[in-house]
Amino acid sequence: MAVSNAASAVSSMDFKKCRKFHVFLVLALVFIISCSVSYKWSISGRWRETVRSNVTILIWTWPFGQTSTLRKDECWDSYHVPDCNLVDSRSLFSQADVVIYNRELQNGVTKLPLDLPRPPAQKWVWFSLESPTHNGDLRRYGGVFNWTMSYQNDADISVPYGELVPRTTKGNYTIPAKKTMACWVVSNYQSSHKRSGVYMSLKSLIPVEVYGRWANKPLNDDQVLPIISQCYFYLAFENSLHRDYITEKLWYNAFLAGTVPVVLGPPRANYEAYIPKDSFIHVDDFASITELATFLNELASDKERYNSYFRWRSDYDVKRYYSWQERFCKICEIYERLPPRKIYDDLDSWSKHEP
Repeated sequence: MAVSNAASAVSSMDFKKCRKFHVFLVLALVFIISCSVSYKWSISGRWRETVRSNVTILIWTWPFGQTSTLRKDECWDSYHVPDCNLVDSRSLFSQADVVIYNRELQNGVTKLPLDLPRPPAQKWVWFSLESPTHNGDLRRYGGVFNWTMSYQNDADISVPYGELVPRTTKGNYTIPAKKTMACWVVSNYQSSHKRSGVYMSLKSLIPVEVYGRWANKPLNDDQVLPIISQCYFYLAFENSLHRDYITEKLWYNAFLAGTVPVVLGPPRANYEAYIPKDSFIHVDDFASITELATFLNELASDKERYNSYFRWRSDYDVKRYYSWQERFCKICEIYERLPPRKIYDDLDSWSKHEP
């Protein structure tokens, strides 16, 4: 009997201990869950404090004086970029998250608002689609700008003159009918440019039709593509030779017109970072202009070989930026990924560096 009572007492004590342990586990679990939820709310709250629901971008001066009327929801309505407020009224300077300045600073059209109190979190962007040759001396802007916006691949906001995008629909590309060997549209002709020397040598070897102000044969926007499309080759010659400087001469005048570009610009490898290696002809591939001319003559007379330069068309379309607004709205697309504390102490060196 005594043993039975002792066993019962022990059993009762074990039950009480077990019950206390279970209560402890429940309380501990509640504590852990509460801390976890509190931590998540805290992180979420801090995230909401740092992420702006709407980014205001101020265009301090329109490039080249090409003003445009901005709609209230320009970025969303035109390009489906949400939470992006594009403005050009300087009265909104204190409210802007980002202010865009361009090379109008260099020609005296405008100046930096150094007399205005700059909001601590406001970012200043240096924007230019010109090559280093035409940007001038940027040394005076050291320590001023946070981000760069340029055709250059290493810019904080890279906006190339064009790009290839995968085709959404499959189908054969129809190559426009050809009747002219080569053509070139040029307005800014300077004999000191490398392209001028190449043209002068080439025109004595193959027929080259020249258009533009320099040739007193200007073309309006509606004429450019139809006329160039009739040429076997387009001379996509850049006015200066710099890394990544591949302009509308290739993307628009050649690719969108449906002709094969003969390029003069950065090295072939740089072009191949953007376009297929068999979609263009590079001047540097030939030991002389005579060799280039011979190759072009042979290619134009070989239909199958010539058509091979358009094979990439079955997989890609050409994307070209047509407005400043489209470029500027892109800032909002990548705003959260841009470096928050960056400053260019030497903007000039960044602009001019080469690979």
